[in-house]
Amino acid sequence: MFDGYDSCSEDTSSSSSSEESEEEVAPLPSNLPIIKNNGQVYTYPDGKSGMATCEMCGMVGVRDAFYSKTKRFCSVSCSRSYSSNSKKASILARLQGKPPTKKAKVLQKQPLVAKLAAYAQYQATLQNQAKTKAAVSVEGFSWGNYINSNSFIAAPVACFKHAPMGTCWGDISENVRIEVPNTDCSLPTKVFWIAGIIKLAGYNALLRYEGFENDSSLDFWCNICGSDIHPVGWCAASGKPLVPPRTVQHKYTNWKAFLVKRLTGAKTLPPDFSQKVSESMQYPFKPCMRVEVVDKRHLCRTRVAVVESVIGGRLRLVYEESEDRTDDFWCHMHSPLIHHIGWSRSIGHRFKRSDITKKQDGHFDTPPHLFAKVKEVDQSGEWFKEGMKLEAIDPLNLSTICVATIRKVLADGFLMIGIDGSEAADGSDWFCYHATSPSIFPVGFCEINMIELTPPRGYTKLPFKWFDYLRETGSIAAPVKLFNKDVPNHGFRVGMKLEAVDLMEPRLICVATVTRIIHRLLRIHFDGWEEEYDQWVDCESPDLYPVGWCQLTGYQLQPPASQSSRESQSASSKQKKKAKSQQYKGHKKKRKMPVGKKPVSLSSLPMTGGVRRSFSGDEELTPPPYRTLPAQTALEAFPPPSTSREFRPSLKTVATSQLKEELLDGEDYSFLQGASDQESNGSATFYIKQEP
Repeated sequence: MFDGYDSCSEDTSSSSSSEESEEEVAPLPSNLPIIKNNGQVYTYPDGKSGMATCEMCGMVGVRDAFYSKTKRFCSVSCSRSYSSNSKKASILARLQGKPPTKKAKVLQKQPLVAKLAAYAQYQATLQNQAKTKAAVSVEGFSWGNYINSNSFIAAPVACFKHAPMGTCWGDISENVRIEVPNTDCSLPTKVFWIAGIIKLAGYNALLRYEGFENDSSLDFWCNICGSDIHPVGWCAASGKPLVPPRTVQHKYTNWKAFLVKRLTGAKTLPPDFSQKVSESMQYPFKPCMRVEVVDKRHLCRTRVAVVESVIGGRLRLVYEESEDRTDDFWCHMHSPLIHHIGWSRSIGHRFKRSDITKKQDGHFDTPPHLFAKVKEVDQSGEWFKEGMKLEAIDPLNLSTICVATIRKVLADGFLMIGIDGSEAADGSDWFCYHATSPSIFPVGFCEINMIELTPPRGYTKLPFKWFDYLRETGSIAAPVKLFNKDVPNHGFRVGMKLEAVDLMEPRLICVATVTRIIHRLLRIHFDGWEEEYDQWVDCESPDLYPVGWCQLTGYQLQPPASQSSRESQSASSKQKKKAKSQQYKGHKKKRKMPVGKKPVSLSSLPMTGGVRRSFSGDEELTPPPYRTLPAQTALEAFPPPSTSREFRPSLKTVATSQLKEELLDGEDYSFLQGASDQESNGSATFYIKQEP
């Protein structure tokens, strides 16, 4: 969930403060030789225990004291450094057209000082390359081809209430008719023709020109929210010619009569559809706004950050103390990780004071009403208490649900949670969840829903039993009735495609699939990657988007890993296993951010059916230059939508009289010739197992 934990280049000079330290170093036996370098503590073994060699720094030590399940690393930092090295090497290889390597080279035969110096130089080289190298190209990926070739189904736009048009998508479906540019003609100017929606995939639609009937040879995909998509009647009102495609222009001698017959009773978009699209893409957050956001290196506290840019409601936040403005964090404006200035003090949350004593010119505090609201809770009666046990999604390993403990109860319903067996002594890895968060669960949730529960690290009494664990630790389970049991009718189904944020590197939005549904909990799989990198995400998470969202907003979409790897390999290469970076995340390894995969604005690039958007938000967003419909036509054919706050566009039925009036009016309308695992999605009672 958090970007760049324990970065290899992070300066930890203020080691005297436990709050600033990356990790707690346990005392070591005096009989072991100790080497200290740059904050790391290494030991040589006494020769009596099992031996292991760190694959990152080459240090030899007692195997039982090594980190990770496979005992490959001597510390968390080495594990993460190794993961970063592996990932970046893999990405660079793909950028250079080389096959990805399975893993980084094992550094274990060089002197320690030489290895550290070489690695520091390697990091500096990668940083310099990242500043100059363009983002990874995604020209080879097409959602349309991807869906067609595999018969995939995309999640409907209505599943994403935070996305543009998410609350007002209406009845847009197959067989709706629209006016689109005609690409099958030889005229020098842009002309239009009528097409019908054959298939919907998020914002994208597979269209077929009228007159082709069952011929799919010229079917094409486009974004319904694009600037060149119009309701039937727009050309007549705008004085634009309708030109039948050259391939079928010989089929009918009277195209006007054909259209009258085909379109009578058909549905089309509401007349102000494009205006509503534009309005739904206006975002209240602006650059230079100040917020409090989670510290990506110390989960237990927040820091002040400044909005650097806004893309489709996603914020690039730069921590206020970052001089070169590269220490950033990406999240959605409705993310539970950001808050108004003063939030931490108001609830008793830890906060890192900024070294900057006063606001920089132009920076201003974000109004509190712009942030996502949490449900009000009553803490006066029976409530969560410190030491209570529960199950929680590990924010450092989002593929797992772990045994957890409430470490501190804050105001307004917020809780500080720690993962049992993985906590730092100073609590620097505690994380904040609200009591109504869909990421915490009562004891027994995983067992009831057949999800693997990750036991505390080092717990040997397996299989894990809650009853035994509570008795051994002298703990009690948090009451079931205190958890959020609301399950909305979200509409997701197993197998649906979408675009999802990689919450371990939140700059990246990837092609993804819903693989499991546990009531409101979704298991998100990133296409082309192994299952160990799947993530548990709530159905209402602002980090999930419909197919076509990246194209619509100008955000770069990361294609499936397998495809980008195939493109970089020669035609004779049949390598199928893809290199996968791995960054330590709780009890498993998690990928580190790839180099050169920062999202970029595509507003300067041509996009078929796309709307040009400003990288910095909505400063340049204006409704498409549509001409106003004639008063009579607009009033009779398209009555205005309801003035209620929630826009619900109803697809308009094209009337016969209107078609004849528009199509047969010779001057106004010209025709030119010759050119499951299917888990429950209801509000079933799944919190049925009480604590022992």
